[in-house]
Amino acid sequence: MKKEIPIFFSIDDSYAPYLATALYSAIENSSAANRYRAIVLYENLKEENISRISALATDHFKIDFFPIRSGLESITDRGENRLRCDYFTLTIYFRLFIPELFPQYDKGLYIDSDVVLSADLCELFSTDIGECFIGAATETSVGDIKELTDYMENAVGIAHEKYINSGVLIMNLRALRAARLGERFLYLLDKYHFDSVAPDQDYLNAMCEGRIYYLDGRWNATPNENRTPYSNPKLIHYNLFAKPWCYSGIQYEDEFWRYAEKSGYIDEIRAHKAAYGEDKKTADRECAALMVKRGLEIMQNEITFKNIKAKGEKILI
Repeated sequence: MKKEIPIFFSIDDSYAPYLATALYSAIENSSAANRYRAIVLYENLKEENISRISALATDHFKIDFFPIRSGLESITDRGENRLRCDYFTLTIYFRLFIPELFPQYDKGLYIDSDVVLSADLCELFSTDIGECFIGAATETSVGDIKELTDYMENAVGIAHEKYINSGVLIMNLRALRAARLGERFLYLLDKYHFDSVAPDQDYLNAMCEGRIYYLDGRWNATPNENRTPYSNPKLIHYNLFAKPWCYSGIQYEDEFWRYAEKSGYIDEIRAHKAAYGEDKKTADRECAALMVKRGLEIMQNEITFKNIKAKGEKILI
């Protein structure tokens, strides 16, 4: 019997339509010869959404739901804990606790919900990352913004060409469990409250440095108008503001709509885009500028990953 491939996602109600799209694309490109198990870690998810997403499951591709809240009370809505500098969601931190929550697995995938697949996840799961903690692709969404690459190097302490995006991860769960990833994260969070532009991502980069396997960029193809899109991406990640359910003209948008049509949420997705007015687009532009501004400000802080590590604190797991 084929070994089960665990694929972890994390959402709340607002992302249910996009998770459904991601799952439909994953199932469409999966092989019935394999066994897959999507495990959805969630907070505040309506039963209706659980039921609708569950309906996508097939005989070889299971979908299970796992609620999370207890034990994460110390992660609150503070500026340094906000995604994109503008909103707080506990779900971005769930990936850090997967090793301890699922001891039955030695290896797993974590994938953000704003993606679509055009290749079989079995191929990604089969990648041998050796004794590395994680496999991930480098960050390309903001890789052309000097202020943010400077932030990666001078605040997080990672060479910008080595700084990874945490939206697609191969996780060496056995090694991460032994290194107590979740425990170390909470210790650093509680003691230092590192100011961050990309909270969970910055922690993973800082804690896993030196034991990261770098994936082919086609496994995390992010729209970027300054870069030529891949002709054959394996996984498209609509990161940050590059969402085809908000904007037209986004790279790889046709792939998203092709799968969204069959997601069971196409009416809600179209309605969301139709309602995404100029006020929200203005707010996005302001938020993008704020990310750059905060990156510059954080580099000047006394408490940064780079500075605390230089003082002798153990940041690496």
